[in-house]
Amino acid sequence: MTSADAGRAGVRTFERMTTAPVAGLVLRLGIPTMISMLVTALYNTASTWYVSYLGTSAVGAMGVVFALQMIIQALGIMIGQGCATQASRLLGARNEARASVLASSALAAVLAGGVVFSLVCAALLDPVLRAMGATDTILPYARAYALPLLAAAPLAAASFTLNNILRAQGLALLGMIGLAAGGVLNIAVSPILIFALDLGITGAGLAAALCQSLSFLILLAQFSRGRGAIVLARANISRAAETYGSILKNGIPSLTRNVLGAVAASVLNLMAANFGDAGVAGMSIVGRIMMVTSAALIGIGQGYQPVLGYNWGAGLFERVRRAFDAALLMSTAIMTLFAAAGFIFAPEVIAFFRTDDPQVAHVAVRALELQCLVMPIISVNVLGNMTYQVLGRTAAATLLASTRQGLFFLPCVLVMPQIFGLSGLQAAQPAAELLSALVCGFFVLRFRHEAAMRAAHRQQAPGKDAGG
Repeated sequence: MTSADAGRAGVRTFERMTTAPVAGLVLRLGIPTMISMLVTALYNTASTWYVSYLGTSAVGAMGVVFALQMIIQALGIMIGQGCATQASRLLGARNEARASVLASSALAAVLAGGVVFSLVCAALLDPVLRAMGATDTILPYARAYALPLLAAAPLAAASFTLNNILRAQGLALLGMIGLAAGGVLNIAVSPILIFALDLGITGAGLAAALCQSLSFLILLAQFSRGRGAIVLARANISRAAETYGSILKNGIPSLTRNVLGAVAASVLNLMAANFGDAGVAGMSIVGRIMMVTSAALIGIGQGYQPVLGYNWGAGLFERVRRAFDAALLMSTAIMTLFAAAGFIFAPEVIAFFRTDDPQVAHVAVRALELQCLVMPIISVNVLGNMTYQVLGRTAAATLLASTRQGLFFLPCVLVMPQIFGLSGLQAAQPAAELLSALVCGFFVLRFRHEAAMRAAHRQQAPGKDAGG
């Protein structure tokens, strides 16, 4: 793609992002991301369903390795968001050249980081898996599932980075194509490798690794078609430390959120192991279900982020406020519908996984019901964090990223099971969501007030660049 092609694409995207009705724009950008995340969540859920035929320990292994997958994802999203949050503001300010340097450098960094991560984890695999909650009976399954995933980790992490860069340009549909293609293929390939070729849980890992690699290739191909303003090229890879420093700084909130998610998943597995393999398997099933329900929320939030970045960079603060309100209203409505359905049909949802262990169902049904009770308020927690990250306010964004799975969940999951037993384990995440909403709600109100004040100031002095 030539610079002229990128320039023309940049003009078209800028006009659309700064003039189209914000509610429809957020929804149009959010739906492709929502679909791609839903497909990703569904293939994870489908894999769990397939593996459930291999026994309780195999399902528990997927819950253990899920923490490792979250770290791989954390690397890709940290670098991708660290680039994308700046890129959307730069594109809003019409600085496409700098955005291209950031994106090319981000891709080089995530591939290098992924290789290092894979080699270190492969060398220390058993201690890593035990630290993530693997019991003696779960460990062999977890090892077999994890090795193929580590081989594909650099490409898997890079897929998340490329998806974020596409979304920063308002090209969420292209990101969806890449991620969804791999997810759909995974659903088809997994049973062949697991059952037809009799590879068991190793087959599940191989299927996931193959499909993640395919997603990377499809996403990378999107940048050569002249659709976006950003040009990925070897010549654009920066040698300046400040470029990578800015990516890491802006990606810290994402890193914090995802690493704490991995730590939380590991600690949850360790605490659930006190209730046997059934405890680990039951909570693992609920975690996969929550990935599906969260796909809509994350999708709308990620559709909202480039709208926020473009319009903040362009100084259109009234559009910023309206975009946030639209995203909050839509995501809360959808999560409320999911919550009602999940609470009413919790036994049927858990029964879908066809577990023959009644203890697994006992653990999972109550945990899902409690999660559904707080599901509508998760929108405030997620959108608040996303907003401050796009604005480049690292300290506030990192604090908000820490609340759900760090500042509140870790104490809850460590203390509540000691006091309330299994009920405490099942209620730990809902309790953390409630506490997080108090903190995030305060920051959300501050943001809306600031956006309104900046919009009023800009109306009084329309010729002045608002910046920020």
